[in-house]
Amino acid sequence: MRRREFILALGGAAAVLPLAARAQQGERVRRIGVLMNLAADDPESQARLTAFVQSLQQLGWTDGRNVRIDYRFGAGDNNRIRKYVAELVALAPDVILANASPSVAPLLQATRNLPIVFCAVIDPVGAGFVVNLARPGGNATGFTLHEFSLSAKWLELLKEIAPGVTRVAVLRDTASPTGIGQLAALQSVASSFRVELSPLGVHDSDEIERGLTTFARGSQGSLIVTPSTSAIGHRKLIITLAAQHRLPAVYFNRFFIPGGGLISYGADIIDQFRRAAGYVDRILKGEKPADLPVQAPTKYELVINLKTAKALGLDVPPSMLARADAVIE
Repeated sequence: MRRREFILALGGAAAVLPLAARAQQGERVRRIGVLMNLAADDPESQARLTAFVQSLQQLGWTDGRNVRIDYRFGAGDNNRIRKYVAELVALAPDVILANASPSVAPLLQATRNLPIVFCAVIDPVGAGFVVNLARPGGNATGFTLHEFSLSAKWLELLKEIAPGVTRVAVLRDTASPTGIGQLAALQSVASSFRVELSPLGVHDSDEIERGLTTFARGSQGSLIVTPSTSAIGHRKLIITLAAQHRLPAVYFNRFFIPGGGLISYGADIIDQFRRAAGYVDRILKGEKPADLPVQAPTKYELVINLKTAKALGLDVPPSMLARADAVIE
């Protein structure tokens, strides 16, 4: 789906009509900016924004009637994101919805006045986005992806589904503070699982392919994919390489699994975008981000691909299957 078709689909048929003609007489049309770190045609972008727009409609806000939504898609390109930050700030929207730290950080550098609601952010306090979770204190609030301590769960699941692994490649963004923090958290628990970690970068497809190909030359290898924009953008390549090199892999979110990923454990990000509509609604009605607490995930999902497990010669323990939120056969 092309970018224009996607945006029109979100707004519905009304999006092609003149905005002034659609606004009810005397009703102020509010403006929402949206900055995504993914591409417009990424199915994950579409799913997240569809959930957001539908929830807004349930709260009484319809794009093209009483609200106008301006979309920008960074597609993992920091230069493009900075350009779109400048564009959105210049539009002076009533509130901006921002997806993940690569979008939030430049926004907060550009404005400390416009309200920002973020989704899928790790450690917003450590990143300087908010003063604390209970009372953010500035112009931003939103929803966290998880705490660094979740890393232990990924290693636990990896050893449960593939007990023989002793080496774990960790794909993480070397340029991101969250990538550095995620690796440190994994390193702090690796010895208790009797595994050796090998950090690998995800800057581009060449780095990913070189790193995993070299790592796979050893025996008893496996893989953990931590959150990053690049990992999402290159997920097809990562899944293909994991299968090619027969590496049992744990991913941070379920959208890796239908394409052939083995197992995932992480927050329901789509739900965060639904809930973000509630915060946008409250801000449009006069509340301030400084007074809206940053919310942690309410649900973590365990998803398993049995077809991939069979291809790798792995027997999924019945106890793991019983805990799974979804199983792909």
